[in-house]
Amino acid sequence: MLRTTLAKTLTRSPITLVGARSATTVSSDIFKPLKYGGKYTVTLIPGDGIGAEVAESVKAIFKADNVPIDWEQINVTGVGASEEGFRESVQSLKKNKVGLKGILFTPVERSGHASFNVALRQELDIFASLVLIKNIPGVKTRHDGIDMCLIRENTEGEYSGLEHQSVSGVVESLKIVTKYKSERISRFAFEFALKNNRKKVTVVHKANIMKLADGLFRRTVQDMGAEYPTITTNDMIVDNASMQAVSYPQQFDVLVLPNLYGSILSNIGAGLVGGPGLIPGCNIGREIAVFEPGCRHVGLDIKGQNQANPTALLLSATMLLRHLGLDDHANRISKAVYAVLAEGKVRTPDLKGTSTTSDFTKAALEKMESLY
Repeated sequence: MLRTTLAKTLTRSPITLVGARSATTVSSDIFKPLKYGGKYTVTLIPGDGIGAEVAESVKAIFKADNVPIDWEQINVTGVGASEEGFRESVQSLKKNKVGLKGILFTPVERSGHASFNVALRQELDIFASLVLIKNIPGVKTRHDGIDMCLIRENTEGEYSGLEHQSVSGVVESLKIVTKYKSERISRFAFEFALKNNRKKVTVVHKANIMKLADGLFRRTVQDMGAEYPTITTNDMIVDNASMQAVSYPQQFDVLVLPNLYGSILSNIGAGLVGGPGLIPGCNIGREIAVFEPGCRHVGLDIKGQNQANPTALLLSATMLLRHLGLDDHANRISKAVYAVLAEGKVRTPDLKGTSTTSDFTKAALEKMESLY
């Protein structure tokens, strides 16, 4: 069984992700991230929109804290759909085994242009997405006591990308659900819950309508739950889960979902605790781990305006650090970020403030100096 340890960036306790044949490891030479001269080489894909600005924030803070990481930056873009950059990023991640990534733009109107975000996960079999949704001190929202983890299957379902026009005006889109991949993400979710003292796993589905596809996913999670008697297993239809999330989110602990439903619920969850600029996440495969914001918002409308909140990428980066065993650096950076948010003097526009990305970065650096 392969193991990876990440930080629970929204609390002080560690997160341990364990999955049979499912998670990256830093202990096995086969899957060990690339390291030269005491430094890890990490693939950095800033992404489109605000990606370059928030990536610079991470780089500045890592440099100030002397984090032993060398960045291998690959400038991929979904705007121009450059296949060359995408292939370069795939090869870089295969070599380095770990990456930090912004969000790549996917045009809605361009037929035949696959999402590079989805293609990267499918190409590298980065099958498990983890998004952490938790209230942050200093960020007041309608609900308190939110602490849920969304675990999303990354590689099939509605995101299989198999669609065609059989005749003019008739489009067929295939939703692929397999028992193997449903078992794999189920095992990941229950092992995650077990290792992190989580008490309940909720499978979100639409099996009342898609009785075969979602029925298989739901049944597989329920069957897996029987192997974990200390964890409660329940299920909820996706439309009801969406309503419950905005009315009583405290009931949720760990949710395991197919790809599309995971995307929807992670955005709802982000809205509950302050927005996409605050939500960290990661994507775990058998060999490769890629850390990126938990909500897939590119921010093209504020690109280059120095307005973006770098928190989501900074917290995702601290998860990366703990994955590499660099807990001291992760603790310093995450405590500084949370201290800035708790103090409330520096607020980017998404949090109803007027501070810039640079202001937030500077404040975090100052907190790091004052805290240590």
